[in-house]
Amino acid sequence: MLDVTPVHDGWVLRHEGDALAATVPGCVHTDLLAAGIIPDPFLGRHETEVAWVGRRDWTYETTLAPAPGGHERTDLVFDGLDTVAEVRLDGRLLGSTRNMHRSYRFDVTGLSGRLSVRFRSAYDEAEAVRGQVGERPNVYPGPFQYLRKMACSFGWDWGPTLVTAGIWRPVRLEHWTTARTARVRPLVTVGQGVGHVELHVEVERSRAAGGLTLSARVGDVDTGARAVAEVVGTRAVIRVDVPDANLWWPRGYGEQPLYEVELTLADGSGPLDVWRRRIGFRTVGLDRREDEHGSGFTFVVNGERLFARGVNWIPDDVLPSRITRGRYRARLAQAAGAGVDLVRVWGGGIYESEDFYDACDELGLLVWQDFPFSCAAYPEEQPLRGEVEAEARENVVRLMPHPSLALWNGNNENLWGFRDWDWQRPLAGDSWGEGYYLGLLPRIVAESDPTRPYAAGSPWSGSWDHHPNDPAHGTHHSWEVWNRRDYADYRLEVPRFVAEFGWQAPPAYATLRRALPGEELAPDSPGMLHHQKADDGNGKLARGLARHFAVPGQGFSGADFDRWHYLTQVNQARAVAAGVEHWRSHWPVCAGTIVWQLNDCWPVTSWAAIDGDGREKPLYHELKRLYADRLLTLRPRSGGLVLAAVNQSAEPWACRTVLRRMSVEGAVVARAAVELTAGARAVAALPVPRGLAPVGPEEFLVADADGLRGLHFPVADREIPYPGPRFDVAVAPGRDTVTVVVTAHTLVRDLLLQADRLAPSATADRGLVTLLPGERVTIGVRGWETRGDPDAETVRSALYCVEPAR
Repeated sequence: MLDVTPVHDGWVLRHEGDALAATVPGCVHTDLLAAGIIPDPFLGRHETEVAWVGRRDWTYETTLAPAPGGHERTDLVFDGLDTVAEVRLDGRLLGSTRNMHRSYRFDVTGLSGRLSVRFRSAYDEAEAVRGQVGERPNVYPGPFQYLRKMACSFGWDWGPTLVTAGIWRPVRLEHWTTARTARVRPLVTVGQGVGHVELHVEVERSRAAGGLTLSARVGDVDTGARAVAEVVGTRAVIRVDVPDANLWWPRGYGEQPLYEVELTLADGSGPLDVWRRRIGFRTVGLDRREDEHGSGFTFVVNGERLFARGVNWIPDDVLPSRITRGRYRARLAQAAGAGVDLVRVWGGGIYESEDFYDACDELGLLVWQDFPFSCAAYPEEQPLRGEVEAEARENVVRLMPHPSLALWNGNNENLWGFRDWDWQRPLAGDSWGEGYYLGLLPRIVAESDPTRPYAAGSPWSGSWDHHPNDPAHGTHHSWEVWNRRDYADYRLEVPRFVAEFGWQAPPAYATLRRALPGEELAPDSPGMLHHQKADDGNGKLARGLARHFAVPGQGFSGADFDRWHYLTQVNQARAVAAGVEHWRSHWPVCAGTIVWQLNDCWPVTSWAAIDGDGREKPLYHELKRLYADRLLTLRPRSGGLVLAAVNQSAEPWACRTVLRRMSVEGAVVARAAVELTAGARAVAALPVPRGLAPVGPEEFLVADADGLRGLHFPVADREIPYPGPRFDVAVAPGRDTVTVVVTAHTLVRDLLLQADRLAPSATADRGLVTLLPGERVTIGVRGWETRGDPDAETVRSALYCVEPAR
């Protein structure tokens, strides 16, 4: 029987003649940090002080003990080496690597001694490949398109430049006799209530003699369906049918039943190897048919058409070896808690670990998986082409068992970049990746994983007959608004599927205080600027605020910084809401939104809903409202205000909606009740009755139905004569939660309790809320430990709301 021995102990990292204790899996940065050689690159401006790490060669060493007896073969297996390395045993070259996204296997039968892994600087390798294949254009300065490595380790408009090296995934010895299971490609389908599992198996033999058999079980040990097959040569196909298979559904549509698959390879002497995975039965497709609006992009799961409520995912740490199974689960549980049902794994990162996809399987989160290509022209010549094909074939098969995996996508923004970003002139006919996205990758998916759809890129209109980012065809990235316009302009288009859009805001206050210790915080203070990586990011934040609020100029600190910090977070939440409410109200023409972005990889001002320390911004809580099954919204359209009831639940929604035209002083100017019925998975909309549309800056409209509320203010906040906000605060301690009750005496718009100002560990269970006079809200605060009973004035100091223009 195949035995596994982890090779995680006894490793050292060679540094200037010293042997530093090393952690495997890990990377050079984490080992140098643990040894006190470098400062924490996430704090202050230390990132620049550690830039030298990525420009050096590094060597890891350990002792490989003799293999125990009783096996014919021993393999040394690396699940991930970052990136260009030579692996030697007692000076003997076992092999060379040049791809972070692949695993590697070396025959070390009968060998032992000093094992070394020498990593070449990624910069040096990239420059060598550049010299071989020629210059290729790139959006960012790092040379990431010349090697198969996590692109964002070279820096991005939200990430630091920390160019890693190391044994970043597990390493082990596998001891086996006669044969082992080399590859299992599971094709999982379902029809007429019967689940079908077809396992395409490849085996590796240590010797040719002897018959081999495969036995497969799907389901429980006692009651699971079973089948057997003979291995012919080194290949076999074994098919198991599962009657009355329970369907796997995305969250909000049904349950997520998972079935264990156990495949046993055996010969006459008994079992030789066992392969285990979990699967789920479901069908998934994309409806990309043409219609009167253009050509669609609608996910269809088990025959059900979905409006995808998505978020973009970047590596949760720029040093990805630090991401644990628990951290994956916590972050993805946050996504599910916000109503998300689709996570796009963005193409400048990595193929995530099994822990990521396991969590998505369990939580009912569909996964859109980009192949790792982003924002650059990628050479299609060797040595890169062979690496691209090898990594794609390995990872397609590796991830196939996961029912959450719904789409393979060829790249991020490269087809768009070729058309619009002045690449064609410098390329002058050289390869740039089109052959990957429209040739190699779709062929690999069709051959290996025909149960899932493939898209050539995002954005992509489906063919060169349309502009790659044409909102009427396929997927669309909406970045013109953040870069140059007001977020109200999201209402000017109804794309078929919005795969990227977003708005920046700084991280939570406690995150800033930890990341910038001792700094007097201001938007343009040295640390704040260092932790703002977007081109003209602060300028765009300032212009976005100025369109809506009367705010001080740049350079303010203290109480003015606190106000800026609060308002930028409000603006982020409102901007995303403007887009999602508009696009959801146009279902089924628009079939999904994927907010940029869910998470951060370090403490930074960015588009994330959850900051680099895992703290939830107001946007996160706003997503709970925006992505709920039912959404009530007031939408300005060409013919006037429209009331829309968006119903993504399985049951019709008949709601009696009360509309109130109100003054900012709290008076009801006009009132009416309307009946509105939205069918299951449908939207109902009707014009707001005459006489209820607010007139001038002193009025606004409120819509209430079934505990949901929609608000419409016709002008920007800086034009609204808000009354001075007045409210009472009451605090009640509890065993685990402090209960805060705020009662409004005036209109209080976008009230926010920044719980991390009470204690860095404190969290609030809700975000922005607007209160009318006489209304109250209850906020639960966890993680706030006080010596005595918490007091209302302390809480009040952490409460913020929109105030009258000064």
